Amino acid sequence: MSAIQVGPLREPWESRLLVPGDKSISHRALMLAAMSDGPCRLSDLSQGKDAESTLRCLKLMGVSARRDRADLLLSGWGNRWQEPDRVLDCGNSGTSMRLLTGILAGCPGLCVLSGDASLRKRPMGRVLEPLLEMGARVRGRQGNRLAPLVVEGTELQGIYHQLKVASAQVKSCILLAGLKAGGTTVLEEPQQSRDHTERMLSHLGVRITRDENRLHLSPAERIPAFDCRVPGDVSSAAFLVTAALISPGSRVIIDEVGLNPTRTAYLDLLRQMGARITTRVTRTELGEPVGSIEALGSELVGINVPESEIPGAIDELPILAVAASQAKGTTLVRGASELRVKESDRIHSTVTELRKLGAEVDELEDGFAVHGPTPLKGAAVECHHDHRLEMSLAVAGLVARGKTRIQGTGWAAISFPSFWQSFPGPWQEL
Repeated sequence: MSAIQVGPLREPWESRLLVPGDKSISHRALMLAAMSDGPCRLSDLSQGKDAESTLRCLKLMGVSARRDRADLLLSGWGNRWQEPDRVLDCGNSGTSMRLLTGILAGCPGLCVLSGDASLRKRPMGRVLEPLLEMGARVRGRQGNRLAPLVVEGTELQGIYHQLKVASAQVKSCILLAGLKAGGTTVLEEPQQSRDHTERMLSHLGVRITRDENRLHLSPAERIPAFDCRVPGDVSSAAFLVTAALISPGSRVIIDEVGLNPTRTAYLDLLRQMGARITTRVTRTELGEPVGSIEALGSELVGINVPESEIPGAIDELPILAVAASQAKGTTLVRGASELRVKESDRIHSTVTELRKLGAEVDELEDGFAVHGPTPLKGAAVECHHDHRLEMSLAVAGLVARGKTRIQGTGWAAISFPSFWQSFPGPWQEL
């Protein structure tokens, strides 16, 4: 990994651009295409390393995939399912590991899933516990808590399961396992998490219904072939939106971006802070609303983030802390302990690194409090092997006086490979 030096933005920034394909949707589109009974054409997939990890694993399970210019033509395994002859390497992708474990629990054969050092430290018991209730033969290290995971496919039974934490990955793992289970699978969430899996399944004809925070899924004999143009990743857009908001006189328009309401809580929170943001839906894709976001430089005020909004904004909380450092008053985030088990302990790492830049931030057990506005000063900071922290610190560097040196960079490629090419401020690799 290298280091990148960022300089302050000297004049207003104006741009109209696209962001890469949504990472969450790309994972799910690849997996459902693999389970389908015909060839699928997937356009504008995420080019990040996480989606590559999913595709690499699927190929080892018998999926045929070839490039046709910018599209991926993928043939589902149908009767060509094969037991992989090596470990399925999920890289740094928790989504790959957790969702594939749900799929594999009902497929014949033995599979081992592993990943990099960071992924092997992240909690997996939350998916293994409900799978074991369904009759799955799964196990992991340290009492089924950590990867590598061993999955021996078997017949599954539908269950009723109450999620302890609102988690789209855990929910999706159980739903994908439930597709091959006997009987109905019922899931209850404490709060609604992102719903890409439910939308896609419903669009593809799977019987799935929602009653408040309770989902009912019927098993599916088949997944039909489909084509999909993946919308832009709204989580990637968050960094460019925030860059415009905290840079007076700036304006950015991001087109063809996903506007799923369970993913746009961050935009709603920014609006509560006084941000001038408008969105417009122009089409739908696999049940997902797609459109544009416009953001203008704004005077922000601190807010108390409602705990009910945390699941829908969990990935954007580090960049929210950057925005809050430039807002008048205190921004309080509680109920976000899930941040401690991401690619880094995002509560501690975000607080630690923003303090180096001069931000006034208090670390809380389940969140943080940011007091602003605070003038930031360039300093040497670390990104803790975390793609979202790397990009958040880069945006902070736009409003810091002097040079900001971000050490250990390169992780942005996990989700936003073209981030530095889209970055509005001066930067150089060291």
